[in-house]
Amino acid sequence: MNDTSILTRKHWIFDLDGTLTVPKHDFGQIRHVLGVPEDMDILGFLSALPDKESAALHQTLNEIELKIAQETEAAPGVETLIGRLSSLRVKMGILTRNTRHHATVSLEAIGLSDYFSEATILGRDEATPKPDPGGINRLLGLWTAEAGDAIMVGDYLFDLETGRAAGVGTIHVDETGQFPWPELTDLGVSNLADLHGRIPVH
Repeated sequence: MNDTSILTRKHWIFDLDGTLTVPKHDFGQIRHVLGVPEDMDILGFLSALPDKESAALHQTLNEIELKIAQETEAAPGVETLIGRLSSLRVKMGILTRNTRHHATVSLEAIGLSDYFSEATILGRDEATPKPDPGGINRLLGLWTAEAGDAIMVGDYLFDLETGRAAGVGTIHVDETGQFPWPELTDLGVSNLADLHGRIPVH
């Protein structure tokens, strides 16, 4: 869980909410509003409903998430990290369970929109939601890159599962320092400044 060798890879895929931004989602409250049982994945629950009911609840979810995106804040150290990777000519993408539109709103809010093209921002409408590896595979195809030269960076289990399923390196950003999924984690860091500090000097 301390494999810093992966940090020389040239294709980095980031989760957005809670990874590049300060966590704002109150998933317990969102489940309550949408009527999703506590132990069920929100997107999985909604997708299993009849079309009309699913569409109505998705609309409610979109409204909740748009408000969060508009009020989002940059995670400490994110601008320095992304700027450093850009200077190293690393190709970067976003893979989120949110929508692409909300992701672009968030990236604009935290001042990072210039680093990511529309094609490299994949939401739940562009790829099957994490932990399915399809989004990572799509980005690798876009870049004509091998999994062995890529990394998935995230703050939650789904991010790490997705990275493992796609065969890319995994970085878990966990401010608690507990890293509860070591078997899925190649490198654990407490924050983005910590991650930035571990990138080799070229």
